[in-house]
Amino acid sequence: MNSIFSTRQHALVCSLAVNKLDGLLILGHENIQYITGFTGNAAYAIMTEKHQFLITDYRYFERAQSECQGFEVICRDRDNESLGACIKRHLLNIEHLGFDAAFINVQAWQDIVQSLTGITLSPIVGLIEQQRMIKDEWEIKQIALAAAIADQALNETMPYFTAGATERDVALELEYRMQKLGSQGMAFHTIMLFSARTSLPHGVPGDQKLQAGDFITLDFGAVVNGYRSDMTRSYILGAASAEQKAIYDTVAAAQHAAIATLKPGVTSAQVYFASKAVLDASPYAKWQGEGLGHGVGLFLHEQPFLNAKTEYQLQRGNVVTIEPGIYIPGFGGVRLEDDFLITDTGCQVLTHAPKPFEI
Repeated sequence: MNSIFSTRQHALVCSLAVNKLDGLLILGHENIQYITGFTGNAAYAIMTEKHQFLITDYRYFERAQSECQGFEVICRDRDNESLGACIKRHLLNIEHLGFDAAFINVQAWQDIVQSLTGITLSPIVGLIEQQRMIKDEWEIKQIALAAAIADQALNETMPYFTAGATERDVALELEYRMQKLGSQGMAFHTIMLFSARTSLPHGVPGDQKLQAGDFITLDFGAVVNGYRSDMTRSYILGAASAEQKAIYDTVAAAQHAAIATLKPGVTSAQVYFASKAVLDASPYAKWQGEGLGHGVGLFLHEQPFLNAKTEYQLQRGNVVTIEPGIYIPGFGGVRLEDDFLITDTGCQVLTHAPKPFEI
């Protein structure tokens, strides 16, 4: 078995013991991929100290056999055996079972639980996600590759920022180039906004046409082996006004202040407040966005989160975004976002696309 998955599985078994669980029913696809290596859907994993099963069906059985590390793959006959019955059949000597509660709806769980009589069931949230916060070397490489694809795709898309281009057209061009460069789809729905619409933190690309002097905000990411990058750039087409430049410089200073704090032992809240101090001291304080960043990996937004209430101490192997923003309704907005790996002594930036404000 691949040593990476052996290490992850051993760590999870130790967590089960600490939480006094005989086993864990893993339901989240990203969590299943992290623990087993299987990248498909329609799968359910059972993890105990002595037994590991991945339940799927004929559509994914062969693929699961080739991808799974350390798990016996079970092909369920969907016509003749319910999912709950199949799960129960493979819960060997299990009295107390945890389940991945964040990844199943009530109706689906009720259908399963009917078959799990005699077993104590405990909803578990965040057990695997906490383990995933610290990225191993292979994971870091995938995120860095995704970031490099996004960097190159943006470089190739820059000539398309011309007067008359629509948000939707430039977004499609960027997405096309990421996929041509090897991205497995998009890390999330691309945000591409022009003019006053840049005040929408998560706006949807539309028919707005770009004109000289307009704000441009684009937030996008690539995917490599399930791992995501996340980057935001803000520009002006042509010459910026004094007000536009002042907003951009404020956001850039806030990002730099946060980056300067990034190192092991610093809390998420400390990083957040370093950025917030710059925004609070500016004329644009009331238009600043909430929060500062988040972990990134198999999820676009995963632990740790960088905000006022999170006292998590950063550790070597965390990959986080730093993305302060100012959003002024009716006028426009600026956000700058990069991905950072926490190293032994500080941080390493993974996203390298340049930030010329005027293009």
